[in-house]
Amino acid sequence: MHRQHSPIRVAACIAAACAALSMAACSNLGAIAAMLGNELDFTAPQLQAQLDRRFPRDYRKLDGLLALRIANPRLSIPVDGHRLQLDFDVGVGTLGREASPSGHMAIASGLRFDAGTHGLHLDQPTLESADFPGLGGAMNATGRELVNRWLEDYARNEPVYRFDNGLVERIGARRIDSTTIDNGQVVVHLGQ
Repeated sequence: MHRQHSPIRVAACIAAACAALSMAACSNLGAIAAMLGNELDFTAPQLQAQLDRRFPRDYRKLDGLLALRIANPRLSIPVDGHRLQLDFDVGVGTLGREASPSGHMAIASGLRFDAGTHGLHLDQPTLESADFPGLGGAMNATGRELVNRWLEDYARNEPVYRFDNGLVERIGARRIDSTTIDNGQVVVHLGQ
């Protein structure tokens, strides 16, 4: 059976549908504006997920005489601090010996944005502690030099977190003014 709808009823339905679509569009714009207001916030689990995909890593120095294996990164962002903490399992190998992780090191660092990699890189990282039972406990001068060189190279060349293409597109032509660590989150401050 075919029912005929009154023109007033059809107009009311169309108006209701338009109002609903308009409210949904405003809601989505609000979510995008909140996400791309003046800052982007990142949590430790977000950064940890990308680190997990990039490790373990092997580094060779002095034509392979020294090898460094960095594995099992563990990232934390203290709520009351302004630097993130990174803990790694580390192995040092010499003269062709495999560098299987047998020690541990802890790093504290700020973060900076690098436009070339679209990533957050370590900024002024410091080696907080290192323990290598296989080398007699404390790290010797050769091991410390190797770790410090790796840390400098890593901070310069490798992001801890890389922005995906979608986020880069949403940021568009806006500049990144600074990156801070506050209240247990990484905060990227956007300019115009």
